[in-house]
Amino acid sequence: MKRPVNPALVIKAFLIVFLLLHNVPAANAQKKTAYLFTYFTGNGKGEEAIHFALSRDGYNYKALNQDAAVLNPAAISATGGVRDPHILRAEDGHTFYMVATDMQVAKYAWGPNTALVMLKSDDLINWKSVSVNITKQYKEFANVNRVWAPQTIYDKEQRKYMLYWSMRVGNGPDILYYAYANKDFTGLVSAPKVLFAAGDNKSTIDADIINREGKYNLFFKTEGSGNGIKKAVSDRLTSGYVAQDKYLQQTTDPVEGAGVFKLNNSNDYILMYDVYTKGKYQFTKSSDLENFKVIDQMVTMNFHPRHGTVMPITESEYQRLMARWGDNDLHNPALKGLYADPEILYSHKTNKYYIYPTSDGFDGWSGTYFKTFSSTDLVNWKDEGIILDLKKDVSWANRNAWAPTIAEKMINGKYKYFYYFCAAQKIGVAVSDSPTGPFKDSGKPLIDKLPAGIKGGQQIDPDVFTDPKTGISYLYWGNGYMTGAVLNKDMISIDTTTIKVLTPDTSFREGTEVFYRKGKYYFMWSEDDTRSENYRVRYGTSTSPLGKIEIPANNLVLAKDADNAIYGTGHNCVIQIPGKDEWYIIYHRFNRPKGITMGDAAGYNREVCIDKLEFNSDGSVKRVVPTVKGIAPVK
Repeated sequence: MKRPVNPALVIKAFLIVFLLLHNVPAANAQKKTAYLFTYFTGNGKGEEAIHFALSRDGYNYKALNQDAAVLNPAAISATGGVRDPHILRAEDGHTFYMVATDMQVAKYAWGPNTALVMLKSDDLINWKSVSVNITKQYKEFANVNRVWAPQTIYDKEQRKYMLYWSMRVGNGPDILYYAYANKDFTGLVSAPKVLFAAGDNKSTIDADIINREGKYNLFFKTEGSGNGIKKAVSDRLTSGYVAQDKYLQQTTDPVEGAGVFKLNNSNDYILMYDVYTKGKYQFTKSSDLENFKVIDQMVTMNFHPRHGTVMPITESEYQRLMARWGDNDLHNPALKGLYADPEILYSHKTNKYYIYPTSDGFDGWSGTYFKTFSSTDLVNWKDEGIILDLKKDVSWANRNAWAPTIAEKMINGKYKYFYYFCAAQKIGVAVSDSPTGPFKDSGKPLIDKLPAGIKGGQQIDPDVFTDPKTGISYLYWGNGYMTGAVLNKDMISIDTTTIKVLTPDTSFREGTEVFYRKGKYYFMWSEDDTRSENYRVRYGTSTSPLGKIEIPANNLVLAKDADNAIYGTGHNCVIQIPGKDEWYIIYHRFNRPKGITMGDAAGYNREVCIDKLEFNSDGSVKRVVPTVKGIAPVK
């Protein structure tokens, strides 16, 4: 009896034979489905260490091990610190090499430092390491005082792994050198040779080499007469590099630590670099390694990396790393990335929750677009993308996209969504048939002047509230003052005869939030300045949506928790789970843990969190303790 041929086995066998004939290791052919980002976090005590983060798409990253080090720097380095880690998959597909600067600024200042660290692993979890001191191993380099930012690449001609790094001799400029690693990746087998120098006595540091279409593209940072990221190109790995003149960074801020990686299943590349004076990374995208476009709006991180590298990984490698260092039980921040001023909506059309935040991380609150995120359980959030872009969608303002709010209304048997937003310190309104947009702007600001009798403050921070008793909708706004008014039935204009100043007391700064529970109208607001660690939430109650606000003796709702490095907790919204007396507060805080070290910049590098909101039997609000753990998924 002739057995039928299994097509899948035939294809698999053919693939194995093909790989063997073409000298391609089978392990290296496994599909890459995710990315590993290795980095360090700063110059302070304990920050010069190797950290890992994971991403599914190359844009959105989450730190492993709660952003703590995955390797003890004291155990792998001579100085007790490591910086600038670079990771590489070996040609066999399952061995990994990592190199780093052996340096601890926190203890030894900026040098001299004369060693680099070499590490090897076959599982990404367990690493063997050695510190290689260049000045001790090679007498001709006895006067070296900097050994910075090593990286590794496979030299196909030599069939060896080549390390390259920047090195300074005496008071000369930093120059790129290279040398080959031994078979076990425990040391060097050749004395360093010059790889590339920018010339004109300029320093050349932080190199990253990637091969594209037979050309070696060497990205580097220049210092001296003009600073930034440039590129040199050669047909050979170890010589012949010709520098191109233009700077490649897409910012005027100082940058360093360029890293390039190819996106999985794509012809596009990411060039990322450390905007080190701002405590953030910038990502750019290119299909030709010549022209780069900023894609910061697509990128999120719940950590703040310094000079690192990204390597594509397989699904099994992703799961292995998650099993070792994953922290799925932590749900704050709720949104991954820098966002602030959250507004939340439960849509009866889709039976989902939506958060509408300010897109944060822009110097001086200079963002120009709005996004939304959806969830069925308040824990797992999907980025639904940009829903309104001031530069494309709004004719009357193109700057300072801040603090939106939204209302869902049933009109003529169909759901409509009315989105109120800040732009150029005015308040506009846009309309959509979907909670995820696209939203169409009304064409003019809804609020563009101070209310009568008010002499200072800004027309920002709108909040929309629909009274469940009457169905009437109200709009509240103001910085330095609180004002409310009835929205007309069209929801895109207000009844100006109802405008009323409601400022509760001198603690009011901004961020009004109004909701109704068991016969009471609750008013919440933020006190102090969003740049202050003491930014916090207070509340009062009223018997009507525009009535006098009564303030309880103990009206503090939410404040910092210094013991857990939680600061700047404010500008909140509140959600009730439909059909239940179950409530949650959504707010922003300084990004954790770096925000408290950032000065005023912490005020525009914030993250969104969710915690439980509870009430006493008399209706008073219980003090909320902000958490890192966050909440459990909501049914």
